[in-house]
Amino acid sequence: MKKQSIAILVAYASLVSMEGHAKTPFTLTSADFVPGQPVAQKHMLNGFGCTGGNQSPQLSWHGAPKGTKSFVLTMYDPDAPTGSGWWHWVVYNIQAQETDLPAGVGQGAVLPAGAIEAHNDGGEAHYGGPCPPQGASAHRYILTVHALDVDKLGVPENASPAMIGFMAGMHQLGKATLKVKVKR
Repeated sequence: MKKQSIAILVAYASLVSMEGHAKTPFTLTSADFVPGQPVAQKHMLNGFGCTGGNQSPQLSWHGAPKGTKSFVLTMYDPDAPTGSGWWHWVVYNIQAQETDLPAGVGQGAVLPAGAIEAHNDGGEAHYGGPCPPQGASAHRYILTVHALDVDKLGVPENASPAMIGFMAGMHQLGKATLKVKVKR
């Protein structure tokens, strides 16, 4: 009986010890883009028939994997009628100590030191807000923060969003996503 009690205590102590070492999930959240809620007009594109403010949303991420040296942030619409989706926003070489981006980054709010905005599929090196075609089904806008094992991505200055996504995938330690839907 005494041996059973000791074995139970040892097993319990192991479980309690493991709780303190449980892996924190890697998450991406936003005060501006909330799943299931409408996207404010100030974050919608100003173009292609939309009249939004084209202001990037506030974003925060937590629980990056151990060994993270930098981040890449992407915003992608897989439902765009292009056959290949639409890249709305790419920011890369975000330093590992950064855990958020304020609203309006690149258009008023300053990017974190060393971070670079790549050209989106609209040909602009900044955020391009949602603007699904009028009357189309709701489009999914997927924001992803990729935790990387390199300080800098090492892509050419004119790298496409697809190339940056590919290189991020080659160095990815983990990723966190946030999805919103928009219909006009």
